[in-house]
Amino acid sequence: MKFNELPLDTEVLKGVEKASFTSCMSVQELVLPQTLQGKDAMVQSKTGSGKTAVFLLTILQKYGISYNNKDKTLPVALIIAPTRELAVQIEADAKILSSGFKNFRIGCFYGGVGYQKQDKQIVEGVDLIIGTPGRILDYQKMGKLNFKSINTFVIDEADRLFDMGFYPDIQKMFTMMVDKTKRQTMIFSATLSNRVRNLAWSYMNNPVEIENQPEEITVNNITQELYHVSSDEKFSLLLRLLSKEQPENCLIFTNTKAKAVEISKRLGVNNYAVRYLMGDLPQNKRLQVINRMKSGELKFLVATDVAARGLQIDDLALVVNYDIPEDFENYVHRIGRTARAGKSGKSITLACEEFVYGLEGIETYIQMKIPVIWTDEKEVPLVEDKSKGMRFRDLVDQSEYASKYVRKGSSSHQGGRKKISNTTVAHKKSSERKSDYKGKAQGKSSSSPKRPEYKGQNQNKRADSSRRPDYKNNSAPASKGGKSYQDIQKMNLDERMAYYKNTYATEGMISTTTPKVAKKKNPVQKREKVVSKPQAKPKTKVEPIIVEQKKESKEKKGGFLTRIFGRKK
Repeated sequence: MKFNELPLDTEVLKGVEKASFTSCMSVQELVLPQTLQGKDAMVQSKTGSGKTAVFLLTILQKYGISYNNKDKTLPVALIIAPTRELAVQIEADAKILSSGFKNFRIGCFYGGVGYQKQDKQIVEGVDLIIGTPGRILDYQKMGKLNFKSINTFVIDEADRLFDMGFYPDIQKMFTMMVDKTKRQTMIFSATLSNRVRNLAWSYMNNPVEIENQPEEITVNNITQELYHVSSDEKFSLLLRLLSKEQPENCLIFTNTKAKAVEISKRLGVNNYAVRYLMGDLPQNKRLQVINRMKSGELKFLVATDVAARGLQIDDLALVVNYDIPEDFENYVHRIGRTARAGKSGKSITLACEEFVYGLEGIETYIQMKIPVIWTDEKEVPLVEDKSKGMRFRDLVDQSEYASKYVRKGSSSHQGGRKKISNTTVAHKKSSERKSDYKGKAQGKSSSSPKRPEYKGQNQNKRADSSRRPDYKNNSAPASKGGKSYQDIQKMNLDERMAYYKNTYATEGMISTTTPKVAKKKNPVQKREKVVSKPQAKPKTKVEPIIVEQKKESKEKKGGFLTRIFGRKK
């Protein structure tokens, strides 16, 4: 079917012509005749199938009708996308398709950037709102976005949104909108799961259900290759394959951020113009990298799965799965970056011992065996690896890595190489230990949850902090028992408890080992024994001191161990 055969206004067809669209793709031919009539639709459609044009053309046609009729209130549409990259891509497509309208206003709203520019768009007014759930709800809470004014609601890649935990947010948006009979709703998802159907039953007006099978088209149009290789030889094989293929551009996927950084740096050492893309990059840098890749300025990009959806690069020649994805659906989303819009492409997957367990699920999902290729030096010549022998810390600047990939609260980066050098943190840690130690020496509970157990790498921190002048007294005995601070550190919890009990007992506290024994002993009876035997000179000198210490301890401390072990008498 041709686009000019559809009931589209002249302004809409101008945008279609500018986008170089002529014939409808499968999903467009199935869905557009329904949605252009104003019907709700839930569509099963994979990425790269042309679904973006479906809901954009539907929105533009509805706007064009109101615009030509000179309605006082023009329709407002909202499109929700799971990622910032996808939202930006939809905005770019919308600008092209809406080029036939002079005053069609588009606003894109997402996190990771400031509110100032986006606030200006809201104030000036927009006809099409594109955004991620978090930022859209932020504007609703601030009272700057009224969901009651939305006439068309589109949820793109619903399965991805739900996987990211946005299902309650989508439900909340529905409850704040006008009645479903006054609103057109379209949901696009890779699978029509129960959650998608629940939304349809609850918040959509008799939606048409359309299932497209673009995964077969996507996979069949891609030449897939699988190489079995050990982890130690993966990068060497990657260099050989890139040298053999000589791709115009290439997208390389890894499973972790650290690996993406490492592969990017190693390729850079081997004279490849490459950048990496991941969620930790500031939004402006992420968009800069994506735009450079789209424009052809950048030939190689290493990315995590954050770029697997919504990253649309025209004529992408090669996709490399450096790591087999742990989620089998991500395999299709990754290789779907090539062979877009019915074009052909190629994907190479490297299967190592670490991630090969995901291969079976992938082959079951795509319903085919990925052809295995065995390499030899004749077909794939050896290539010198200039980064061979370089460790991770040799490739990546320490401050760059530490600022992004160290877990919060951790004192070292991967491999434990980074040491504490921040004196402020060390002083804070030492102050906490000092106050904790003083609390023990004064008779505070040794079972307090705030008491740290000094083990492992914390000993190095403590040793550094103990060099401070205010730590000189820490080596002194904790009490009359004669144990030093270092001796107490080496004790386990039971040994410390026993030591504290014995120490406090010699200072006038009740010397007991169990609560039952504590109940039987009566301090008054001891006092009577002391008075009845004044002739024992050693006892008359020692025991009054003990009695005084008991009284003083009870006055000051309120009988610490008495409260613990002798509460019920």
